Amino acid sequence: MNTESVVEFLGNVPLLQRLPSSSLKRIAEVVVFKRYERGDYLVRKNQNVDGVYFLLEGEAQVLKSAGEENSQQFLLKRFDFFGPGIFGDVYSADVVAVSELTCLLLMSDHRALLETKSVSDSDKERCLVEHILYLEPLDLNVFRGFTPPNAPTYGKVYGGQLVGQALAAASKSVENMKIVHNLHSYFLLVGEINIPIIFEVIRLRDGNNFATRRVDARQKGKTIFILFASFQRKQQGFIHQESIMPHTPAPEMLLTREEMLERRITDPLLPRDYRNKVATEINASFPIDIRFCEPNYSTEQTKSPPRLKYWFRAKGKLSDDDQALHRCVVAYASDLIFASISLNPHRREGMSVAALSLDHSMWFHRPLRADDWLLFVIVSPIASESRGFATGKMFNRKGELVVSLTQEAVLREAVTIKPSFGAKL
Repeated sequence: MNTESVVEFLGNVPLLQRLPSSSLKRIAEVVVFKRYERGDYLVRKNQNVDGVYFLLEGEAQVLKSAGEENSQQFLLKRFDFFGPGIFGDVYSADVVAVSELTCLLLMSDHRALLETKSVSDSDKERCLVEHILYLEPLDLNVFRGFTPPNAPTYGKVYGGQLVGQALAAASKSVENMKIVHNLHSYFLLVGEINIPIIFEVIRLRDGNNFATRRVDARQKGKTIFILFASFQRKQQGFIHQESIMPHTPAPEMLLTREEMLERRITDPLLPRDYRNKVATEINASFPIDIRFCEPNYSTEQTKSPPRLKYWFRAKGKLSDDDQALHRCVVAYASDLIFASISLNPHRREGMSVAALSLDHSMWFHRPLRADDWLLFVIVSPIASESRGFATGKMFNRKGELVVSLTQEAVLREAVTIKPSFGAKL
């Protein structure tokens, strides 16, 4: 098999479709052909994996625990792949050839060829989340926001973008000695990513110590989002804290989101369709660095407890120490994974779900830095009548509670999800 044929094959592997052709050629030059007879083991339980395997011809089976449902999801065929797992290079399952089998093996020494570099990783580039939160002033109380091409989207304007941009608009209308201490927001319509968003600030109150603002976000003349925010001048008062930060590994000891996804897409212990989906999403720009405290094998179609803990911070150093900017960034990041954890106990294979935020509230208790690590602890105490409810707490590395949050979302089972501009309900 010549190099051109190998490159052509590699171009059809979902994991590699995000790589340029030059990378495929370099991989083709170093892969090793491995051949197996029926019944041969590619990987033995509790043994190290040599690298990333790509199935060229034949089939292999991942032997999971007895009684595992949908074994077809763990039958590997042409163009499938597997490699280092979520918890490292040692697997808790066997991979066995069920026919004559030919694989291409990319040895661990060459695993760096699978990596891609995003422009946003450059220290010379503007912090991506600041770019997303930038607003163009149109009038005294009117601003225009955009969804940059490299901003995270999910077929619609991401909810955290609306919260962060609206809070930025409100903050620009308040004297800089007053900082937001709480906000309450309501998602009314789905926003279109290709249309600018007009933010109009209504000055509801300006007192000596407090100010209140309402922000209406509009597209095509329709209000798609409303935010109410209260601002306070710094004052001395009583202090106590009953909430205790849970014990977790330090963020530096945990995998990055990108490393976690890399391990998921090559792990045969996860369903094939899920791994192929993740492989198409991993290269998207992501302005927030996330480190999950409890990595596991759960996917969007497997049950898990309705709770989550992860560290997060903005990628890069924010250009200003102003609390207004840092709180806008935290507001942006707060909606990435929140009320959707209410779905965790109800997930099952083949289920398609529509999860849409209804409201989002935040209380800022202490000064914080969005470019330093914050621990986000999320719990969903209840889901009922097609709605999921979640509460959240954010702690800094000292264990100080800096933000409290709540969110409610519509959770509905659906056959297909086709976002469109219009009412959510």
